[in-house]
Amino acid sequence: MTEEQRRQIELEVDEGTCEFMHVHNEIVSKVEQVMPDEQQLLDLSEFFKVFGDSTRIKILYVLSQSEMCVCDIATLLQMGQSAISHQLRILKQMRLVNFRREGKTVFYSLADGHIQTILNQGMEHIGE
Repeated sequence: MTEEQRRQIELEVDEGTCEFMHVHNEIVSKVEQVMPDEQQLLDLSEFFKVFGDSTRIKILYVLSQSEMCVCDIATLLQMGQSAISHQLRILKQMRLVNFRREGKTVFYSLADGHIQTILNQGMEHIGE
């Protein structure tokens, strides 16, 4: 094997490709059996896209600490109420936040403990 061929193989391995083609059928079959369908994977992708916006992350984080109204969130994040309302609408559509009305005020909170867990795990991961 020439030096050039050796470098090409090293480059391919570094890029995450197989050095030679060999399918591990048992592994592939096992994973195929538990692989979610395409729609579930698309829904999961959309779910995680919501976490890709720093304003939404900030809103989720503050709601993990306390139930709040739009005015509270806007003051805390030093943003306009319309910007906060827009992001809350997205979070509601994705079922990440709940709301309740008390008179003329609407209070928001995290939809469930899963959202708190995702935030905590994300913070733990970036802290490593």
